[in-house]
Amino acid sequence: MMRYLAPIVLLTWLAACAPTPRPSPPPGPVPPFATKPDEPFNRADTVAIAQREWRLFRSPVDDAPTEDRPVPRPQDKPERQPGLWQRVGEYWWVGLAAPAGEPPPRAAAWTGKHDESGVVFPASDDELYAWSAAFISYVMRIAGAGPRFPYSPNHATYVNAAAAHRSPILQALPPQTYAPRLGDLICFGRHKAAQLRFSDLPTTYIWPGHCAIVVDVQHGTISVIGGNVDDAVTLTHVPVTESGTLATPDGTVLDNRFPWFVVLRVVYDAEAEPAGDE
Repeated sequence: MMRYLAPIVLLTWLAACAPTPRPSPPPGPVPPFATKPDEPFNRADTVAIAQREWRLFRSPVDDAPTEDRPVPRPQDKPERQPGLWQRVGEYWWVGLAAPAGEPPPRAAAWTGKHDESGVVFPASDDELYAWSAAFISYVMRIAGAGPRFPYSPNHATYVNAAAAHRSPILQALPPQTYAPRLGDLICFGRHKAAQLRFSDLPTTYIWPGHCAIVVDVQHGTISVIGGNVDDAVTLTHVPVTESGTLATPDGTVLDNRFPWFVVLRVVYDAEAEPAGDE
């Protein structure tokens, strides 16, 4: 009888020494490592995630002014290609994930070419399904920003939140006084909001705009990645001053292609990627 006791005791001891598994999260669009981040929210991860998505779209680079860019044929738009329209759908579904107990917004069911009912919308209507803010929301969500980032289908929501000090990880700063760092966001207004300036923030209304993530900083230029640029995740080079700011001290924007008017400094938990296991 005693000879069977030792294995049982050994198994009990091994079970007690085993690491406690992470509780299984309820079903949802956000993976566990982002819901309760396995690593501190950091610049390196945010930049790497943005670059990963850029490579998925075949690493396009476009520094031409918007009005000088050729208009692709509807069938050639990257956002509507096999494998990529689904990826845009993931930006919507993950980026706009609703808090537990709340229904997801209508836009969360969109893809690069489908509306919330799964119906293919005309390529000419894609402006009605602009996904650049969903892309930013997706990157921040996957990077581990958690509930601290104001996830939204429009950029104005989190720009205004930063300007009104409603987000613990976003600070709205004038482009002529703060040099963007890796993982920060730079933003401009579009169409009727093209004349917005930093002094106008926060606004009491939602405006059309665009934000991009800083992924490289060099002398005289920074590289930013944004979604829905040329219907893809695209990299753009932005000129900067000697001090690294987007504008000269008198407020003149160096990059006359885009009226960048605000920099969102992202306050990260860690400034670098955590060290790997030794």
